[in-house]
Amino acid sequence: MASTSNALYVSVGNIGTAPHQRPFTSTVSPVVLFSVLDQYLRRDSQQTNAIGALLGVRSDDGTEVEIRNSFGVIYTKESSVITIDKDHYNNMYELHQRVNPEEVILGWYTAGTQVSPTASPVHAEFAQDTAPFHPIHVTFDTEALLKSNGLGVQAYTSAPVGFSSRPGDSIYLPVQCDIKYLDAERSGLDVLASAKSTENRSASLLSDMDHLEVAVVKLQEMLERISRYVDSVVEGKEVPNNAIGRYIMDTVSVVPKVDTVTFEKMFNSHLQDLLMVVYLANMTRTQLSITEKLNLLVPN
Repeated sequence: MASTSNALYVSVGNIGTAPHQRPFTSTVSPVVLFSVLDQYLRRDSQQTNAIGALLGVRSDDGTEVEIRNSFGVIYTKESSVITIDKDHYNNMYELHQRVNPEEVILGWYTAGTQVSPTASPVHAEFAQDTAPFHPIHVTFDTEALLKSNGLGVQAYTSAPVGFSSRPGDSIYLPVQCDIKYLDAERSGLDVLASAKSTENRSASLLSDMDHLEVAVVKLQEMLERISRYVDSVVEGKEVPNNAIGRYIMDTVSVVPKVDTVTFEKMFNSHLQDLLMVVYLANMTRTQLSITEKLNLLVPN
């Protein structure tokens, strides 16, 4: 799922140097991708791109940013000059702060076809909210998202050119940008990804038993892949990797030693508990449905 851009790592000086001279990395949540794409699809018909603010957390030294949320901004474009509605922007940020006070403005984004970073007054406006750090600029290429294997996400940070302080006198440096998701988000992404193999591009939610079956199948595939790798190393067909060997050793060492009979008994016991929970949930759902229909039949 991770998508890494062709990054340029700028590492001139130590931790006390300017923010744009330090190693810089960024991560983007899948929630941000869906939010940006939704705004792009709902944009005004006269606008070719969507613009918005990026929110998240930043490390103390400013070298790592985690983009967790975003919101779109209203803007007007006249003679290639983009003007942001500051009142709408400030109101949206204030509302977001009430829900997630730990998340701050990290920069801004542009979504559209064949987008590229440009030095503009928009970047200077966001720089006021990210000072003393430089704002991050992320571009979402919707055409590359649909016509390539990548996600079309590129991240940039700005650096001044010479001694000029004007907003336009700066360059954009590409930085590393990865897609970071939690385990709970992974389940939703797997369901969405399963829809690509269907004709109507839709997918239904799996039941608890189906989830268990999928998990067991994935576990079996991983065990078979590890077994083939170990056999290849033992037979001398593949060069051993010490890092992979340590990972396998650590994983195997935490697995409790349980004989086959005991394991089957434990598994069947947990399976029966799961079936009982599913049965009680279905029975409760049925009773609620019957009660609701009876209430509709009984006159007030």
